Amino acid sequence: MKKIIGTLGILTFILVSCSTLQSIVKSTLPYTSTLIIPATSQTGKTFSATSSASSLDQIFTGSGSNTSQISQVRMSSAKIEAISPSNQNLGVFRSVKIYLLNGSNQVLVASRNDVSASSGNSIVLDIDNSKFLDEYVKSGNVRVKMDYVLQSNLNVDLSVKASLGFNTSPAPSN
Repeated sequence: MKKIIGTLGILTFILVSCSTLQSIVKSTLPYTSTLIIPATSQTGKTFSATSSASSLDQIFTGSGSNTSQISQVRMSSAKIEAISPSNQNLGVFRSVKIYLLNGSNQVLVASRNDVSASSGNSIVLDIDNSKFLDEYVKSGNVRVKMDYVLQSNLNVDLSVKASLGFNTSPAPSN
């Protein structure tokens, strides 16, 4: 009986250790930002909206920041959704491009062309995960810029939430 309990304890420890190791080795970190699209934006022309993060995983910000412990930051997901009015059909957009900004540097991270007129209140964007984004995300002053073209007019200002997900790996130890 003692051998069975001991074996179960060892197996439990191994399973918990593997889960912990997996979460340390690869992590997905969230970044959200709210962008305002003015009702005065005209159809057929390219406009931009820029915003700082309204939430970002604590690994990147504040005292005790652990940015030196991560590397190989890449995009894993991108989505925009209507916040106000929350029932706004995002088919008003013809195209959307999301950039990360760091000072005067910018990098395209997600886009969607030919947005369907019946998209609903959210759009999943096509990501570009071919680039490492370490210098942008670790800088502490990263912002989101959205270039957009409307295909129909807005009646009121539209607030959209850009939700970006980043994959990271642990930094190599020196």
